[in-house]
Amino acid sequence: MIVTYNWLKEFVDLDATPQDLCHRLTMAGLEVDSLKELGAGFELVIVARLDQVDPHPDADRLTLCQVNTGSEVVTVVCGATNHKVGDLIALAQPGTVLPGDFKIKKSKIRGQVSCGMLCSEKELGLTDESEGIMILPAHLPVGQPVFDAMGWRDYQIEVGLTPNRPDCLSVIGVAREVAALYGKQLKLPSSNLIEASETIVSHASVDIENTRACPRYAARMIRGVKIGPSPDWMVRRLEAVGMRSINNIVDVTNYVMMELGHPLHAFDFRFVEEGRIVVKCAQEGDSFATLDDQKHQLSAEDLMICDGRKAVALAGVMGGQNSEVQGDTETILLEAAYFDPITVRRTSKRHGLHTESSHRFERGADIDMVPVALDRAAALMAELGRGDVLAGVVDVYPQALPQRQIELTLVSVNRMLDLPLDAATVTQCLESIGLNVSTQVNDDGKLLVSIPSFRPDLERDIDLIEEVARLHGYDKIPVTMPIGVVDATLPPARQQLQKKLRNMLVAGGFSETINYSFIAADAVGKIGLSGADNRTHHVPILNPLSEEQAVMRTSLVPSLLETVARNLNYRSTNLRLFELRPVFLAGEDERTAERLSLAAVMTGRKDPEGWAQSVAAVDFYDLKGIVEELMQAFGLEQAKFDANRSQPYLHPGKSCAVVTHNGMLLGYLGEVHPRTLTGFDIDQPVFLLDLDVEELFRHHVSRRSFTPLSRFPDVSRDTALLLNEDVRAEQILDILHQIKSKTVEDLTLFDLYTGKGIPQGKKSIGVRIRYRDMTKTLTEEEVGKAHDKMVNTLCEKLAAEIR
Repeated sequence: MIVTYNWLKEFVDLDATPQDLCHRLTMAGLEVDSLKELGAGFELVIVARLDQVDPHPDADRLTLCQVNTGSEVVTVVCGATNHKVGDLIALAQPGTVLPGDFKIKKSKIRGQVSCGMLCSEKELGLTDESEGIMILPAHLPVGQPVFDAMGWRDYQIEVGLTPNRPDCLSVIGVAREVAALYGKQLKLPSSNLIEASETIVSHASVDIENTRACPRYAARMIRGVKIGPSPDWMVRRLEAVGMRSINNIVDVTNYVMMELGHPLHAFDFRFVEEGRIVVKCAQEGDSFATLDDQKHQLSAEDLMICDGRKAVALAGVMGGQNSEVQGDTETILLEAAYFDPITVRRTSKRHGLHTESSHRFERGADIDMVPVALDRAAALMAELGRGDVLAGVVDVYPQALPQRQIELTLVSVNRMLDLPLDAATVTQCLESIGLNVSTQVNDDGKLLVSIPSFRPDLERDIDLIEEVARLHGYDKIPVTMPIGVVDATLPPARQQLQKKLRNMLVAGGFSETINYSFIAADAVGKIGLSGADNRTHHVPILNPLSEEQAVMRTSLVPSLLETVARNLNYRSTNLRLFELRPVFLAGEDERTAERLSLAAVMTGRKDPEGWAQSVAAVDFYDLKGIVEELMQAFGLEQAKFDANRSQPYLHPGKSCAVVTHNGMLLGYLGEVHPRTLTGFDIDQPVFLLDLDVEELFRHHVSRRSFTPLSRFPDVSRDTALLLNEDVRAEQILDILHQIKSKTVEDLTLFDLYTGKGIPQGKKSIGVRIRYRDMTKTLTEEEVGKAHDKMVNTLCEKLAAEIR
């Protein structure tokens, strides 16, 4: 909210400096974002008189002006044509720096010396456009700085308001705070309304069909107005608070809105058919053109201001083109209403229209300000537009909003603020901002506070205590050190497991990513999931931000692959990323199952670039090694990799499932299918892990046993076996693990050979078994017996032969 220092002083007798005022406002909770002096740096722009105006001898469109500064007469070359001898003008003397860092200096123009520049409003930053130079009033003293002579020197104060303070979205609202802070009396603007004998009720009527969305609607009529430019004082004041002047009638609605905080709208009564205003909801699918020349498809939830046949305004947001004030408008129907904040907010968001009006209505306007703002604006329109205000007002207010009251006790105030405040101090603080505090209800220090309609944010006693604190002064509240109790409780087991999983991945060189839990409905289609897959049944978002975030994600894979693609586009080609986040699966009974999931990817080089590093790329076995470390850390050393199970987004033959020793599925890993990579515009191999963390946590082994180290030496035996090509390494290890032997310490498949000397359809596997006993040194006979048992079992079950 932007206000000016001089505007505030019209309502509060203030002698504080602008700097002190900004400090006091900030300390009271209204943070001042900026303080800007209007007219600063223009001390060399003075009032001067044109003593002589002659044509430029060497230019047809320039004039040679003799300018009297009050102390001397200087020559200035001017390109404007709207000046004459005797006019007072604004002279920018050499040394002046105008907006845009335009420096004025003595120079020659077409052979003639020019000692300055005659300025227009635009060149002084007063308006966006101007025609010719600025002609000043004839009574101004020559030689005085223009901003001082015109009374334009002021301070622009921008206050950063929180959404719960709509009462300060006006000059009066900020002035009320200023009056309370300095102990001054607030002066409200007077209307000075003079009514004609003719009444409005014989020309216009108002009907509210939706009283929930519009509890109050009032209107006045001004006839015989003349549309024209606004007076200079209003133009300057509107521009000082960031608003552009349009014409005298529209400017009045904006001026009163900034002054009193209540939005208004002026209709050209010629276009209000049947002389009726009807407040009702729109028909679904209707089209409506707003003042910004945009057409909108209306929803049945949009509240509209209509006449007898059509819609003429989007209630609380923006008026319509079909009833706007034009150059030949003579009769104004002036609207002042109160609209439901939620209704206005939804309409504003739905149509992408955020206006000064909607900004105030959606935060909560003051319903009691309706007649005040209406009379103030009608009086100004009659004055500036030279029109007549018809007698009476159409004010439809079917059911007055109830008066809100809050009970406040001194005990709660002093306990919360740690201050010994009495009833008189608390009452003075609250009444200074317009609240009505009754006398004590009884002897226990209870106060009954009536809340005015301009403070919708005051709902509970704690809100009133906050008002007392900021008005009495935060600096008066004693400073105490916080007292806390150290809680030594360990985090829940689930959190510890998540932290362990996350730390292991980070230790493995991975970086964590966090993506939105919302995805596009067709995202899972990009990874090839079919309709039969439960992950294609999404949980929809009721009010999505966009179509790209319309449903809750059922898989982390699409989001993570999009992250990979985005990084590759930025030429970050060596990636190790993971995301540990929940997915949301729709159940048959419309209940949503939230399951923690892990997705990790590897792509690019195995090692970072360097003169001693390998240039090899990561492959399936790098990711498989990470998974094996995870399984071991969670006590699932016997987890298996099932090559017969995969996913549509993984490459067949280069992927597998991760299962527990008893066949329970934990997840999948492998190389991403080329078709899937193409869908994400990825042009290099990517290896992916998709793990169901809920299942991992359910099967993890929390207690680990410790086996003491043996004091006795180990013995290793190597054996080469001839096996069929389709025998998997997993089968060999499973058989060896099933053989119960106390002396077997470790099993390793250390060699694979096919080629010369190996029959077609066969392969040679080298098996190394290490033996050790905890109580003695094994003899050659004991080792041989145990090893023969292991080898013979393999030969028997796998039809193997010893090479």
